[in-house]
Amino acid sequence: MKEKKIKKEIGRVDKADFPLLKLENIDIKIDTGAFTSSIHCKNVIVENNYLKCTFLDEEHPSYHEKEFIFDAYDVRVVRSSNGETQTRYRILTEIILFNQTYPIFLTLSDRGEMKYPVLIGRKFLNKKFVVDINATNKSYKLKTKVASN
Repeated sequence: MKEKKIKKEIGRVDKADFPLLKLENIDIKIDTGAFTSSIHCKNVIVENNYLKCTFLDEEHPSYHEKEFIFDAYDVRVVRSSNGETQTRYRILTEIILFNQTYPIFLTLSDRGEMKYPVLIGRKFLNKKFVVDINATNKSYKLKTKVASN
């Protein structure tokens, strides 16, 4: 008999760390309507097959001006909520939720007009999390509780 893995319960919004991107306590929105996950990114260019970018922007309190260079990336076609398709670069990085590190693919997108710089979609949530739309910051509250003990 196959053992059923228990999924963690996550709220509709939370805060997460992205250690490889040097970002902590970044606001994330859980979006079961989105297939892919994305992060707010600026100055995206490809030079000599290297993808270069900066995450967030000057207005964000966690903005650190660091330019990141990726040699491993791909390109995806993503359909936005309004039905338009966009070609976006995609990277593999890490996210920390509930004090656990997970690999995550993020597409790079200008989310400057959005309230949340990171959108977490179904592809990442699947088989790991169940969403409680009435809850918020469940992972962040656990992190701060552990840190204060």
